[in-house]
Amino acid sequence: MLRRVIPYLRPYKGLAIANNGCAILSLAFAMSYPALTRRIIDEVISGKRGDLLVPITLALVGAFAFRELFTSLRIRVNNIFEQGVIYDMRRDLFAHLQRLPVSYFDSRSSGDLLTRVIEDVNSLERVLIDGTEQGVVALLSIIGALIILTRTNGVLTLLCLAPLPILVGGALWYTLTAHRRYRAQRQASSAMNALLMDSLSGVRQIKAFGRQSHEDARFRDRAEDLRQGTLGVMKAWAYYSPAMAFAASTGTALVLGYGGHLVIEGQLRVGQLVEFLLYLSFFYEPVGRLHSLNQMIQSARAGGERVFDILDAAREPSDRTGRLPEVIRGDVRYEEVRFGYGPERVVLKGVSLHARPGEMIALVGPTGAGKSTLVNLLPGFYIASSGRITIDGHPIEQVELESLRQRISVVSQEPFLFNGTVRENILYGRLDATEEEMVEAARAANCHDFIERLPEGYDSRVGERGVKLSVGEKQRVSIARALLKNSPILILDEATASVDTATERLIQEALERLMQGKTTFVIAHRLSTIRRASQILVVRAGEIVERGTHDELMAIEGVYARLARIQNTTFIEESFEKLAGQI
Repeated sequence: MLRRVIPYLRPYKGLAIANNGCAILSLAFAMSYPALTRRIIDEVISGKRGDLLVPITLALVGAFAFRELFTSLRIRVNNIFEQGVIYDMRRDLFAHLQRLPVSYFDSRSSGDLLTRVIEDVNSLERVLIDGTEQGVVALLSIIGALIILTRTNGVLTLLCLAPLPILVGGALWYTLTAHRRYRAQRQASSAMNALLMDSLSGVRQIKAFGRQSHEDARFRDRAEDLRQGTLGVMKAWAYYSPAMAFAASTGTALVLGYGGHLVIEGQLRVGQLVEFLLYLSFFYEPVGRLHSLNQMIQSARAGGERVFDILDAAREPSDRTGRLPEVIRGDVRYEEVRFGYGPERVVLKGVSLHARPGEMIALVGPTGAGKSTLVNLLPGFYIASSGRITIDGHPIEQVELESLRQRISVVSQEPFLFNGTVRENILYGRLDATEEEMVEAARAANCHDFIERLPEGYDSRVGERGVKLSVGEKQRVSIARALLKNSPILILDEATASVDTATERLIQEALERLMQGKTTFVIAHRLSTIRRASQILVVRAGEIVERGTHDELMAIEGVYARLARIQNTTFIEESFEKLAGQI
């Protein structure tokens, strides 16, 4: 882990040196206190040297002043240092998350990822910055105090080192056993945050089904796991920390007892004993700080594993050098394309199709047939296991993903709006669009009128996931966004499946404008949506079982014809399910 985090410190070498330098200077002035105290006791008080009292007292005040001055500078430098490091780490982590394939997020909860970006980075940052400084200062303090103690009295020094085997053994035990406890704690924290995020996102469904008590119980279980995990960490620390403190106190007691004997025998002056005891605190106190640092390190190890688990995940392909032309015709071909989400879950089985420029391709079939997977391969959300997909003859696996996705717009059944203004959500389609272009796109999407009626018009906030808008309004805003992007290839994934008939008519009009001149793939359930398609592909179990226009498919009296006759006012998918046993 240390090897992985060092690169984040390198850009701040100057701050790191200044931080540790201030800490060392603060320590140096602090370590003058025992020697000055000895002089006051032995020279001023015992020797009755009143003339030395003021100079030594002023020296003490000066030492304390410089100690706090450098401490203040250290805190300031340390804050700049740590925030720079944590900023870089979070930025890299977020940038890496943005470039991970869609499949990475299929098996991970947003709450878990949020915990890693915020809490785990914090635990890693604390040991990087505070731990580095504390460790350096503690080691220097121990070494410096040990040198001074040895020169002052070798026998007393040996006595103060008597608890050392216990201190080392305790630290070794804690280091070897703490990691699994901290890992369990971090996992429990992620599980609780994941449930919290799900519950907040689905609060309307929870209330609609009256499941507040059920969610209370689920959260209580997750919180209990975190409580037990945290208690496990604290229990070990409750044994470890006092035991180490007791061992150190035993050393102090031995020094005080034998040192008192030496003072009685006249072999040691009182001031010298006090000086030795004060320097002894500079030895034992850093040892205790190293034990606390050990706790911090174990927590950081667990957090670091989870942070670097993200950074080690394979990004989407970045070695592609091909780019699509600025202007493309939109000729799309699938040639014997196969794909599966795993060896045991094959979804597409040798699919071939040809969408000519400007054609509308409709995909129909039951749930799980592979319709959405088929279109998700086109913008590179997933990579085909075998076969080839081309756009204007360019194999998409050789095209830069940014270049590929600039040519494709997607409108899904559940449109996603960012928690911002209507303006920001529409301009997401093209960030440099003018006000006139944005309004024109909104008019074409049949959403300008309802936007104008909002309290702040285009500057009205839509809430998280667009919660302040109706489903139909959100869909039309997402269509306006796609219109503004104006890509030559369009994917409509059941874009009118969740709205009423009146809203569907508005959306359909907007979609008609959106599809003009574009190669369009439509996943739809309503017969009215797909009747005018250039090609209708009937997908079942990962294969295209029928293809043709509406009239051609009706003429061959196959699966589609039977579905069309049954449908009338129902959905094709529902009809497909009803006929599943007959096909």
